[in-house]
Amino acid sequence: MMSLKRLVSLFFLFFLLIVKVQSQDFSLKTNTLFWGTLTPNLGAEFKLSNKYTTDILAAYRPWNKMGDRTMRFWLFQPEVRRWLCEPYEGHFLGAHLHGAQYYMADGKKVYDGYLVGAGLSYGYQLILSSRWSIEAEIGAGYAYLWYKRRPDLPCKKCIVNKHKNYVGVTKAAVSLIYVF
Repeated sequence: MMSLKRLVSLFFLFFLLIVKVQSQDFSLKTNTLFWGTLTPNLGAEFKLSNKYTTDILAAYRPWNKMGDRTMRFWLFQPEVRRWLCEPYEGHFLGAHLHGAQYYMADGKKVYDGYLVGAGLSYGYQLILSSRWSIEAEIGAGYAYLWYKRRPDLPCKKCIVNKHKNYVGVTKAAVSLIYVF
């Protein structure tokens, strides 16, 4: 799990270093929906042109308990956006990728695996002040999941390798944004 987290961190830093950052060309954000599940997350958005930006989100939930369930994961979700008016204001359409590693247990079964996929999204960003904005976004797409499933009791003979194709909601966000 550590090497994949390093890869995500390096990818995120790569974008920070190669993108020319000037006033109104860069923003930091956090998805408040993730905070509802006690999942720390941070996103950055960079202006590419007068109509396009790239948005990068990383989320990491290192602790186990969520009620009577156990859930740990990290998620990386880069996106390219086309703004209908101008960047950081109004409506946008996006195309995103996603990758994650997860571990979930519900008291009966344990799921330990990965997912990758892509999707399309629509969103709207509302300017609150010269530096603050709020954004709502919804996206749908595809994810391929592969995982090991086993009973909650340790049993190497009981491990089953599974995979699943998922089509549906792949992104949901209500983000608080600070624009530099």
